[in-house]
Amino acid sequence: MTTPITTEALAKKVVNQEKIRILDVRNTDEFDDWKIEGENVEIINEPYFNLLDGIEPVTGKLTKDQEVIVVCAKGGSSQMVAELLEEEGGFSKVLNLEGGMKAWSEHLEPVKIADLKQGGSLYQFVRLGKGCLSYMVESDGEAAIIDISRMIEKYEAFAKDKGVQIKHLIDTHLHADHISGGRALAEKTGGTYHLPPKDATEVTYDYTALEEGNDITVGNTKVKVQPIYSPGHTIGSTSLIIDDHYLLTGDILFVKSIGRPDLAGKAEDWVGDLRHSLYKRYKELSEDLIVLPAHYSFAEELSEGGSVSARLGDLYQRNEGLQVDSEEVFKKMVTENLPPQPNAYQEIRETNMGKITPEDEKQREMETGPNRCAVHG
Repeated sequence: MTTPITTEALAKKVVNQEKIRILDVRNTDEFDDWKIEGENVEIINEPYFNLLDGIEPVTGKLTKDQEVIVVCAKGGSSQMVAELLEEEGGFSKVLNLEGGMKAWSEHLEPVKIADLKQGGSLYQFVRLGKGCLSYMVESDGEAAIIDISRMIEKYEAFAKDKGVQIKHLIDTHLHADHISGGRALAEKTGGTYHLPPKDATEVTYDYTALEEGNDITVGNTKVKVQPIYSPGHTIGSTSLIIDDHYLLTGDILFVKSIGRPDLAGKAEDWVGDLRHSLYKRYKELSEDLIVLPAHYSFAEELSEGGSVSARLGDLYQRNEGLQVDSEEVFKKMVTENLPPQPNAYQEIRETNMGKITPEDEKQREMETGPNRCAVHG
């Protein structure tokens, strides 16, 4: 029986930048759209049906004394290929990723960002298979979670381990690429769910307005919503300043890119807001703020410890999306030649509005694929 490897174990290898050899046996179009990535990940794609008559198509591409991790969509086809590699190829160590890419998409890897000046800590949850980033601020027995993924049990377990009570669930905007777990976790814990009111005009549920001037206190730490109403990705997008040092930008600004304004069909209307947020409002802030975005696009954005962050002043020097002097050129960049829109983004938006309630398996299908919230200059 081939040895399994869990998503947790594989995530540790990726975060620690270990050398990893992966054989992905999904169809090529699925592989090209979305794959496991990391600083030292070497990955080979050979569709499962090419290996039904034997493993010859991959024997020249794999080293027999090196560990091989076999991956497919759900873990079944990869199990059979892994057994073939052991039986026919004499490979010394073959592992099968349990649950395949479906499970990989749902794994959350918690990384500590910092101890906070006023007491407490800030954590980043890295969703390696999706590029989503969410956050927990914990202080004096209380916690706030920002831009929550739908796998709420992961946050619950982490909070329990830290001995903190979840008091606030915050979405920086109405998400279009993943289903928010904010409302579900608020209902389960009795916490307060916060959403920018300009993004909530069509929602079917009660919420607390996330807007400038309404600071949220977590234990001894103030989560400052002011001074940044930062529209552009959505009309309600709101950034958070934590502990006077950390800037949670949602999907407005990333480490290597900027937010796209088209996921609600409002690209032409919102491009001016996006430019104003990035080129004026953020410019008024301290260059020493540490930017913590809600997504990342490239494996090289992960630090050695597995976190994603950058100093705001540094981004104004090296992020191409922040260096476009011409408004017309900027407008073209963020409205033309954009990457494909996220899978099922309209259904995801409707789910996050409360208009539809898909079954769990349908929700997984809707989220399949990479994050596509960014514009790359």
